[in-house]
Amino acid sequence: MEKIQKVIKNIEPIDARMMEKAEKRLDFLTKPRGSLGRLEELARIVVGIKREEKPDLSNKVIFTLAGDHGVTAEGVSVFPQEVTAQMVYNFLKGGAGINVLARHIDARVIVVDMGVACQLELHPNLIIRKINCGTKNMAKEPAMSREEAIRAINEGIEILEGELKAGIDIIGTGDMGIGNTTSSSAILAAMTGAPVEKVTGRGTGIDESMLKHKIRVIERALEVNRPDATDPIDVLSKVGGFEIGGLVGIMLAGASHRIPVVIDGFISGAAALLATAMEPKVRNYLIPSHCSAEPGHRFMLSFLGLRPILDLELRLGEGTGAALGINIVDAAVKILTQMATFPEAGVSQEL
Repeated sequence: MEKIQKVIKNIEPIDARMMEKAEKRLDFLTKPRGSLGRLEELARIVVGIKREEKPDLSNKVIFTLAGDHGVTAEGVSVFPQEVTAQMVYNFLKGGAGINVLARHIDARVIVVDMGVACQLELHPNLIIRKINCGTKNMAKEPAMSREEAIRAINEGIEILEGELKAGIDIIGTGDMGIGNTTSSSAILAAMTGAPVEKVTGRGTGIDESMLKHKIRVIERALEVNRPDATDPIDVLSKVGGFEIGGLVGIMLAGASHRIPVVIDGFISGAAALLATAMEPKVRNYLIPSHCSAEPGHRFMLSFLGLRPILDLELRLGEGTGAALGINIVDAAVKILTQMATFPEAGVSQEL
């Protein structure tokens, strides 16, 4: 816990004074005051996070973390567990949705094996931080030990800090792991006390009977493990995933280094629940990219007090929503930094 505690200690509130300065500049740009709506809000948030009057977001990095879930043995997904590893190879070949959208916004994709259930072939673009070959079946026992949960968070911190030398101006979070919506629903129910049926969705596209079964599996997992909502590491260890733990570490480290963190969908949201429970100041460093098609995601964002940028009914994961969100945040910052003020343009201001 020493590394985690050190990172948490370094997380400061975002700079309200800098946000006020950004608002004054936005009000003097050649447009009616407030006419660019949430773009202006996003620009202010980035200035407050980075503490820079004219931030630059050239170095965009999306972290896509992969891990398998033992609960897939309960038949909660239409896809077999082997798909996790197969998709990791697809990421490395550049053929997945996240690769396409990352190229579109000129972002680097960092692919990490946090706990895929097989030994992946070595690849120059694959970071291996495997905690174990998948979690255990949370419907029967804790998904992982407390020590493994702490290690997963530590690895996430180290992954981000290891990439700092290459330059990071803004972060996107992504995931890959068959069964991880089951885990995320369990985390959401455990952390908020919400009924499981309210926060559980169809994931990769299960039918009605499988959805009912998935709900029962999650209820059993919560009953068997009794995760402590006051202890986010206990929740992670009881019903979480290694990739979710890694994302918690990335969010904590991103906040400690004053980097905006654009979170993807439901799985990233589960990590955000845990990270903000560990340190509430993290919340103001998080920018939710979208509200996914998972029914629990809207409730999750509301619980966190976060307002998504987009609502496109996405449910792919991988960081695809985060890539789109980063694109809009970058546009917002460019409005602030590149648009002319009334005096600069020689345009008359409102009376």
